Amino acid sequence: MHSPLRTAADEGDALAVSDALEALIAAGIDTPADRQYAYDAVSTDTADTAAANYARASVTGRLVQQKGLLGANMVRDVERNARRSRELDPTFRDGAATRLLGTLYVLAPASFLQHGDSEDGLDLLVGLVQTYPNVAQNHLRLAEAYIALGDSAPAIPHLCRSLDLRAALRRDEQLLLAHLIADLGALDCRSAVAPAH
Repeated sequence: MHSPLRTAADEGDALAVSDALEALIAAGIDTPADRQYAYDAVSTDTADTAAANYARASVTGRLVQQKGLLGANMVRDVERNARRSRELDPTFRDGAATRLLGTLYVLAPASFLQHGDSEDGLDLLVGLVQTYPNVAQNHLRLAEAYIALGDSAPAIPHLCRSLDLRAALRRDEQLLLAHLIADLGALDCRSAVAPAH
């Protein structure tokens, strides 16, 4: 167990646990045990705040990501907590819960979800880019969504914007960006203009 994660859990702060886990993931040094430990820690936090709900959604999502289909029954927990965080404060961390929820709706099978689908997810991510156009993660997740839905042309301006803002991306997000660009092949950003949504 990585000590920053244990320290955050000892403090009883779900958001601190989520942040500690994200730091491990960003560095590429998290383990399945870290994700399970973080999940166990945030599951006992019942605070009904935007931060606590976001933390539960994020940590649960990371565990689902690791478990794959074995974690399918937890997807609705991610959805419920992300939706609640948005209800309480849609501006928390520049719309972090909206970004999480939009990405979930695009990438998760609709049968695992209760309230949304890929079209809803795309709408959430487009709206987030409009509200926070200088947040690199928003462009990255919107580009990922378009590519996941088989519509790569509208992804290109958002990939280019992500490249412009890549210094603000974490290591794992930069790897995702590189992967998405590699999937597209050549990327010409000179003529790419972000579409008006």
